[in-house]
Amino acid sequence: MDIDHGKPAVKLTDVEFRRKKRVILTHVNLTIQPGEKWVLFGPNGIGKSTLISMMATRGFPSEGTVDVLGNRLGRVDVFSYRNRIGVTSAELADSFPYDEDPLDAVVTALNAVTGRWRDTYTEEEYAKARGLMERFGIGYLAGKQMWRLSMGESTRVMICRALMANSDLIILDEPTTGLDLGGRELVIRSLREIAFEDSPRAMVLVTHRLEEIPEGFDHLAIMGRMSGSEVQAANVIVRDGDPEPGTIVYTGDLEHGFTDERMTHLFGMPLHVVHTGTRWAAYAA
Repeated sequence: MDIDHGKPAVKLTDVEFRRKKRVILTHVNLTIQPGEKWVLFGPNGIGKSTLISMMATRGFPSEGTVDVLGNRLGRVDVFSYRNRIGVTSAELADSFPYDEDPLDAVVTALNAVTGRWRDTYTEEEYAKARGLMERFGIGYLAGKQMWRLSMGESTRVMICRALMANSDLIILDEPTTGLDLGGRELVIRSLREIAFEDSPRAMVLVTHRLEEIPEGFDHLAIMGRMSGSEVQAANVIVRDGDPEPGTIVYTGDLEHGFTDERMTHLFGMPLHVVHTGTRWAAYAA
């Protein structure tokens, strides 16, 4: 991998994002070093997807700077290094032609394109794609069409695609969405194995469910909303009726991040966090 170990894989500095004058995110700061395995955690609607779209070079901040693999958004052509970023998300899955072969959806990660056209790939590259699909229990999908896939099957195709190019940065956006219990545990087990590989590849797992965090992800960034006093102190303008903007309220290890007090405040109800062995869960207290 072509990684500059002197530079972070991702660096967000005072990032703010606005949509139609509404402040979605503000004062977001986060640094992810090569080889680190991060969980980006927070409730629905807090701005996680907006934030990772910037990490994936598919979105741009309204204010602040975003550096990905040593390249600053807005200064370097994102297509020159986008193939070094593996992404799995429902939005990406929806961008493929409806009749795309799932095998092609995986192998085209090598060129960071959605929809195979005139690009060609070697037998070795297709063999690797098939091997990944077998690893995630979807080898039978080769030769099918993307539009016929269930949500769980589509999710696993996107995970295989994210791993296809030996990317320097992998972003996994809710990778167990739509999976039944067996499929979920298969994915979690595979992600655990990947997390423990001796690799300089950075990984970011996005989720709002503690029980879906694999062992091996040991850095945590929690997103929450700024309080009214914090909004005033930061001179952020929030229009009447709009919720307070999202930001990162904690970075550190999982043990000190997933506390009863913090989860209760984050979700607005009494919650009890359980850490059993290598897995996490939370229940209403």
